[in-house]
Amino acid sequence: MSAFIWLVILILPWKPWRTTETLESGPSENPATANSCDFSDITVVIPARNEEYIIDQTLRALVENYSALNIIVVDDNSVDQTANIVDAFSAEHNVTLVRGKPLKKGWSGKLWAQQQAVEQVTTGQILFLDADITLKPGILYQLVEFKQQTNSSLVSLMVTPSMQSEWERLLMPAFIYFFKFLYPFHLSNQPASRIAAAAGGCILVDKSALDTIGGLNVIKNALIDDCSLAKAIKSAGFKTWTGLTRSAWSHREYTGLREIWDMVARTAYTQLMYSISLLLACTLMMLVLFIIPVSGLFFLDISQPEWIAALSAVILMAITYTPTLSYYNLSVIKALELPFIALMYLMMTWHSAVRYFSGERSRWKGRIYETT
Repeated sequence: MSAFIWLVILILPWKPWRTTETLESGPSENPATANSCDFSDITVVIPARNEEYIIDQTLRALVENYSALNIIVVDDNSVDQTANIVDAFSAEHNVTLVRGKPLKKGWSGKLWAQQQAVEQVTTGQILFLDADITLKPGILYQLVEFKQQTNSSLVSLMVTPSMQSEWERLLMPAFIYFFKFLYPFHLSNQPASRIAAAAGGCILVDKSALDTIGGLNVIKNALIDDCSLAKAIKSAGFKTWTGLTRSAWSHREYTGLREIWDMVARTAYTQLMYSISLLLACTLMMLVLFIIPVSGLFFLDISQPEWIAALSAVILMAITYTPTLSYYNLSVIKALELPFIALMYLMMTWHSAVRYFSGERSRWKGRIYETT
C-alpha cells in the first residue's frame, strides 16, 4: 500500500513534491536597480512583538535596498527594546512606529497588530512582512512585476528559513515539504481550484482586494492567518499566487529542537481543524507512508516480495524529498532522514492536540489562546 501511494504521489499532475513554483531576483540586480523603481504605491506592514534581536536587520535591509518604501512597524506590546530600535529608524528613514493597543478580544495577536497598521495605509498595495525577513535587492521589483504580469491580487513568497543549526537543517526543509503537500502550490495558483495558500512572512496584496473582502476583520481570529487570507481573497474572485524563493530569507534562528517543536505545535492541530477523526487519519497515513516501509526493511526477510515493496516505498519517498533538498543546496542523502523527521512531526501534531484538549488553542510569544 505504501509503495502504491508513493507511486501515485509521484505521478500526480500537480506534483506537490516539485519546486517549480519559484520567484527569484536576477543575479545582476543591486540596490541601485531596486531604488530606481517606483515603490511609492506600496506600504510595508510589519508586526513586531519582542523582536529586539531581529527587527534591526529587517529594517536595515529595507531602507538600504528599497529606500522609497513606506514602512509601518507596529510594536505589539513588546516588553523589550523593539520600540526604541524602530523609533531610531523613524528619525532618519521613512519608517513609522505605531505603538500597538492591547490585544482586542476576538483577534489573534498578529492580525490585530497588522490591522492597526492597515487602518493608516493610503497606498494601493500592502506588503505584509514578518519582523524576521530579509529581502534581497531586486526581489520586491520581481514580486511587483510578477503580480502585474499574472493579474494577481495577492502574491506570496515562502521565504528560505534559517538553516544554521543542525536541527534547522534537519527539520526546516521538511516543514516546507509537508506544507506543499497540505497546500499544493500548483493547485493553489489555479483560479478554479478551491485550495488557497499563502506564506505569511511575505505577502503583497492589493488594498482594494483587501477592502472588498471586509479587511482583516473577516479572519480576525485565524491562527493560520496567511492561508485564511488567501482563501478569503480567492473566494471573492481574485487571483492569488504562492511560490518559493531564495531571494528572501528568515534570519530568525531556531538553535534547539524545543523552539522548532513549539513553532510547529502552535498550529499543527489547527491545520486538522481540531478534528479527532482527521488526527487519527493523519496518524494512520504517516505510519503507512513513512514508518511501516522502514520497519519492513528491518523486520522482513530480504527474499520476501514485501521487502521489495518496502524498499520501493523508501526509494520513492526519498525521490519526492530530493527536489526540496536540492533547492536549498542540501545533500540529497538527507532524504534518508525523512521517516525519522515524519515521526517527529507526527509527535509535534499530537502534542498540539494534547494542548488543545487541555484548553489551550495555541501558544506563541507569551500569549495563550484558550479554547472556547
